Amino acid sequence: MDDLYDEFGNFIGEEVEESEADSQHGVDAGTYVYDEYPEEATEATGQELMEVDDEGPSNAVILHEDKQYYPTAQQVYGEDVETMVQEEDAQPLTQPIIAPVEQKKFTIQEADLPPVFFDRSFMTDLMSFPEQVRNIAFAGHLHHGKTALMDMLVLETHDITDRLEKKTGKKRDEQLRYTDVHMLERERGLSIKSAPMSLVLQSTRGKSHLLNILDTPGHVNFVDEVASSLRLVDGVVLVVDVVEGVQVNTEQIIKHAVLEGLPLTLVVNKMDRLILELKLPPTDAYFKLKHVVEEVNTVIEAILPGQGEKRRLSPEKGNVLFACSSMGWCFTLQSFAKMYSDSYPGSRGNKGIDSQELARRLWGDIFYNPRKRSFTRKPVEERAKRSFVNFVLEPIYKLYSHTISESPDDLRETLAKLGIVLKPSQYKTDATVLLKLVCEKFFGPSTGFVDMIVEHLPSPVEASELKLQRYYTGPLDTAVARSMKECNQDGPLVVQVSKLFNTSDATGFNSFGRVLSGTARPGMQVRVLGEGYSIDDEEDMSIATISDVWIAESRYNIPTDGVPAGNWVLLGGVDNSIVKSATLVPIVLPEQEEAYIFKPITHFTESVFKVAVEPINPSELPKMLDGLRKINKSYPLITTKVEESGEHVILGTGELYMDCVLHDLRRLYAEMEIKVSDPVTRFCETVVETSAIKCYAQTPNKKNKITMVAEPLDQGIAEDIESGKVSIKSPARVIGKFFEETYGWDLLASRSIWAFGPDDLGPNILQDDTLPSEVDKRLLNSVRDTIRQGFSWASREGPLCEEPIRNTKFKIMDVTLAPEAIFRGGGQIIPTSRRACYSSFLMASPRLMEPVYSCSMTGPADSVTSLYTVLARRRGHVLSDGPIAGTPLYRVSGLIPVIDSFGFETDLRIHTQGQATLSLVFDRWNIVPGDPLDKDVILMPLEPANAQATARDFVLKTRRRKGLSEDVSVAKFLEPELFSSLKESGLLEG
Repeated sequence: MDDLYDEFGNFIGEEVEESEADSQHGVDAGTYVYDEYPEEATEATGQELMEVDDEGPSNAVILHEDKQYYPTAQQVYGEDVETMVQEEDAQPLTQPIIAPVEQKKFTIQEADLPPVFFDRSFMTDLMSFPEQVRNIAFAGHLHHGKTALMDMLVLETHDITDRLEKKTGKKRDEQLRYTDVHMLERERGLSIKSAPMSLVLQSTRGKSHLLNILDTPGHVNFVDEVASSLRLVDGVVLVVDVVEGVQVNTEQIIKHAVLEGLPLTLVVNKMDRLILELKLPPTDAYFKLKHVVEEVNTVIEAILPGQGEKRRLSPEKGNVLFACSSMGWCFTLQSFAKMYSDSYPGSRGNKGIDSQELARRLWGDIFYNPRKRSFTRKPVEERAKRSFVNFVLEPIYKLYSHTISESPDDLRETLAKLGIVLKPSQYKTDATVLLKLVCEKFFGPSTGFVDMIVEHLPSPVEASELKLQRYYTGPLDTAVARSMKECNQDGPLVVQVSKLFNTSDATGFNSFGRVLSGTARPGMQVRVLGEGYSIDDEEDMSIATISDVWIAESRYNIPTDGVPAGNWVLLGGVDNSIVKSATLVPIVLPEQEEAYIFKPITHFTESVFKVAVEPINPSELPKMLDGLRKINKSYPLITTKVEESGEHVILGTGELYMDCVLHDLRRLYAEMEIKVSDPVTRFCETVVETSAIKCYAQTPNKKNKITMVAEPLDQGIAEDIESGKVSIKSPARVIGKFFEETYGWDLLASRSIWAFGPDDLGPNILQDDTLPSEVDKRLLNSVRDTIRQGFSWASREGPLCEEPIRNTKFKIMDVTLAPEAIFRGGGQIIPTSRRACYSSFLMASPRLMEPVYSCSMTGPADSVTSLYTVLARRRGHVLSDGPIAGTPLYRVSGLIPVIDSFGFETDLRIHTQGQATLSLVFDRWNIVPGDPLDKDVILMPLEPANAQATARDFVLKTRRRKGLSEDVSVAKFLEPELFSSLKESGLLEG
C-alpha cells in the first residue's frame, strides 16, 4: 500500500480502469437536471433536447454547458415571483431585502357594516319605487351646521350610541362628523369633499322614505364640490346659522340653485344660540328668525325679479325647518302643531286640536289672546302675544331654562309633567348632555324634516324631465330619453357620473353618479363618454366593465347586485378614462340610437390661484405626474398644465384649496417631497381701443393675406358667453337675434360671428366683416376652420405674456386667397391668422387684466378698522359695512386683487386676535393700471412698483418666469414693409 503514494502523499500507483457500474455512461441523463418545466429549459438553452425514452435509461449525451446542477430562482420561488440579480449590493442596510406589505389607509372607514334601525334589504327594495325616493343636498356657508345635521340623522338611523359612549376625555366632547372621512377634514374641522349617505327615514304619518343626501363643504374655496353635487340632486336643503344669517357662500349657492332650476328648502339652524349666547327674549328671537328667512327670500327675488313669490320660503308653507342639530332636534310649524294635537287629544264631546289649522296660525302677525283663547290679527288684550312666541318659542325657552337651572329632584317633577322620564344617573350628567337628552325626548325623531323634504322637493320621476331639458345634449323624443324621463328600471343603462372618490388606500378611484335609466349591475360592459365626446368626434370614448356596484354611505359602502334608475350609485372599474365627469351608456343602444352626453358641470367660480410644483428628486418626475393626474380627478375645479418653460402649474380657487391639494399630492397620491413656488395668479390680456390701423399678415408662401382689426367687446358680453346665455352651436339666426336685441348690434354683424374663443365658452369673438363685393365668400368659407384655429390659438396665449385674451373682438376686414387649394392649407393659414390677431391686438392699446376677489368679513365691531387698514395696504378697498341684525357682529365687504391676497386671511386674523372670519371669492377681472408696453417705466429691484407701473411690472415678471424674452415688440408680428411704413409715419416708435 505504501508504495502507491510518495512522501508527499501523491498517488503514484497505476490507474485502475473504471468499472462499468461506476462510469458516468450508466447514469440517467435526467439525474442532474432539476428541470420541472422541460419546455422552458429548452427555450433557456436555445437547443432542443433529444427525445428521451421515459422507460429505459437514456444514452443521450448531455453537454457540460447544458447540465443544470442547481435549480433556477424561478423554479424555486414560482413563476410569478420577480427575481433580480445584481453584481453588487446596492440596497441600503436600512431597507429590508423583502419589505413587508404595507396597508395604507387615508380615510376613516367602518370595519364592517354598522348596525342600523332599518332593514337594509328594505332600503334596497325602496330604491325600486322612485316616488318614495328623494335626492337632496345639504348646502350652506362654513360652520352653519350641515355636517351636524347629517350626524343627527345618522344617530337616528344607526345604532352606534354604545360605541360613542365608550369614548373618554377629549374625544367624548368631539362632534361625531360622520361624513368627514378624509384625514384633513378631521384635522381641520371642516368638510373638504362632498359625502353621500342613503338613509331610510319616517315621516309624521309613519311612512318610510329613502333619502339620498349629499353633505357638501361650506368653505368658499370648495364650491366646486357643491356644483358637482347639485348636478345629481333634485332639491337643495339650505342650512343657515340663525345668528350669522345669509353669508357670502349662502348667496352663491342660492344663486346657483335658482339658476339651475332646483327647488329650495330652508333649515334655520343653531336655534339654541338665540337662547344661550345672544340671550334674546322670545319676542326679539321671533324677529331675528323672521329676518333670516326674509334675507334668503331677498336673495331669491334679486336673482329672479318678479318670480320671488313663487319660490318664496316661509314657515307657514312648510318649507322652513327650525333646528338645533347639536342638540338633536328640529321641527316645522306643522310638526310642532302635531305635538300639540297629540298632547291634547279630543274627548267625546270635543274634537281636539286640528294640527293643520293651528300650524297656519303659528307664523306672522297673528296674536293669541289668552283670556278669549282666540287668534286675532292685532293684540286685543294686554297679555296677548304673537302665536309663534306663545306656542313655540316660550315652551322651548322654558324647557332650556328649567333643564339648566333646576335641581335634579325639581327637574324630575317638571319633566314628568311633559311625560319625559330619564335614568337617575342622567340627571347628574353635564348640562349640555342633559339638555340634549331632554330635547331629544321632547321633540322626538326628525319627522318634520322628512315631511318638509317629501312635500316640497320632487321625486326623481317628477324632476327627470326638467333635468333632461337642462343638461341632456341629445333629442328628447328618442327611446333612451323617454326611458330616462320615466326612470325606467328596465330601460337601457344611462349613468351620469359627476364625482370621483378615491379608495381608502388612494391607489384608485370609484365613480359616483346617478342612474337615470336602467339598472347598474356588476359585470356590465359600458361605453364611457367623456366631456369632449360628440357624434362627430368619438375620440373621448372608451369601453369599460363595471366591476363593483355599491350604495355609498361615506364611511362604508354597501355592495349590491344592482341599483335601479332614480338613485345614486358608486361604481368600480370605470374610472380609468374619466377626468371630471362622464356619461355611461351601453355598448349598443336600442334601435341603434346615437349616444349623447350630459353637459359638463358649470361652476360658479374660477380657478385663479396658481402655483408651480417640481419634485425635489428629479428622477421622481413620473411619480409626480401620476400624482397630478390623480389630483385632477379628485378635485372638480383643479387645472394642471405644463408651461412652455417646462414648469408644472396647478390652478385652484384659493389658499386653503391649494393647501389641501398639495397635501394630497405629497401624502396620498405621490408620496414624495415636492418644491412649491410662491403663489401667483392667472392674468388675462385685453384691449381698450380699436386697432390704430388694419393689420395684415401674409402666409409664408406669399400667396395669401389676412387683414384684421381688434376692438374691445361691450360690457357684459364676455359674462353672457361664459355663462352659456348664448352658444356658438346655436343657429346663426338665434345668435344674431341675441346680439341684436341685447347689445344693439346690427343684424349683419351679429349674424357673421364665426367663433367664440379660445373655446366654445371663450370670452372673445371672431367676426367676418368682409363684403361679398370685395372678397370671394366661397373661397373664404373654405378656410373658415383654419382661420378659426389660428384665432383660437391666439386667444389662448396672448402676445403680452402668453396669458389668455379676454373681452376682445377680432374682425376680419379683408382676405386675399390663392385660388389653388394646395397653397391655402392649414399649415399656411393657421399661423398667419394667429399673427394677424396678435398684430391687430398690439395696435389696439393692449392692457393686462387681473382677477379680483370679493372679500367678506364677519366679526365684532372693533375688527372693522383692522380690515380697512389691512385692505388699504394690499391695493384693496371696502365697499360696504354694517351690523348684522340682532347680533353684536358686523359684516364688511370689499375687493382685493388676487395677487395681493396671499396671506391676507392670516394677516387679518393676527390684527383681530382671531375674532374675524373671512371669505374670499373670485368676483371679476379688472384692468391693471398702467401700460404694459411702456418702456419708459423704470422698475427698481426689490422695490414695489408705483401704481402706473404695475402692469409693466407684472408683464415683465411673468415673461421672465415663463422663460420668454423681455421685449414685447409688434415688429415680430407685423409684415416688414408695414412696420417700416408705420415707423416713417410716426405711428410707431423705434
